[in-house]
Amino acid sequence: MRFRGMVWIECACVIAGLFLGSIACIAQGKNAPELTVAAAADLSAALQEISDGYEKKTGVKVKLSFGASGALTQQIQNGAPFDLFFSADMDYPRQLISGGLADSGSLYQYAVGKLVLWVPADSALDVERKGIDVLLDPAVKKIAVANPEHAPYGRAAVAALKHYGMYDRVRERLVLGENVAQAAQFAESGNAQAGFVALAHAAAPALRGKGKYWVIPAEAYPALAQGVVVIAGSAHKKEAGEFVEYMKSKAAEDVLRAFGFTVP
Repeated sequence: MRFRGMVWIECACVIAGLFLGSIACIAQGKNAPELTVAAAADLSAALQEISDGYEKKTGVKVKLSFGASGALTQQIQNGAPFDLFFSADMDYPRQLISGGLADSGSLYQYAVGKLVLWVPADSALDVERKGIDVLLDPAVKKIAVANPEHAPYGRAAVAALKHYGMYDRVRERLVLGENVAQAAQFAESGNAQAGFVALAHAAAPALRGKGKYWVIPAEAYPALAQGVVVIAGSAHKKEAGEFVEYMKSKAAEDVLRAFGFTVP
């Protein structure tokens, strides 16, 4: 009887410990802050996967808002309450730092993006072999591209067209998307017969298998060096900084590579 009593007491202690641990985890989850993140449209799939992994690891929720890097910069300049900004280039974060709106010490280049020319899988255009020359095919009535005024991928597309001497020949057929994600939607939907999109979109589940593409050589456009920075007005600077550190982890870098990014 004494042995059974001791066993029961030990079991009760274990159960109580598990119960208290569960309560602590629940309390930690309730008290964990939510990071509000502005992110370039090319990260729509990769950063969602990274954020999900981070939340499971830390309990910190990450709310993502995607758009063109230039448009997001304007929102931050107008007082949008973001904690972090992931840009598709390094210039926009530096603009925020120069204006006192972001912390200079937090700036980190997390990846280099890649530009591709994409067409639907059922298209007769042999983009994989002919590359950018397919844009001269009479079947190509419209070419989707992100707006170069505020989208780094749009500027990269224009630079690539000029590099190959194609810009003046096709400029009247360019259809501007608000960001590179919308340019991809134009091409996928058939509103454009071809589109300049991020390799990250071509590799994402939403487009994977639905198209074929040509990776534009890196020398054809300025490098899409992408940077993240902590916003100066953030109420969660500690947690924001910790998320930047997580971006340097193998787990985060593996996700970026899987979506076609080059990790510095």
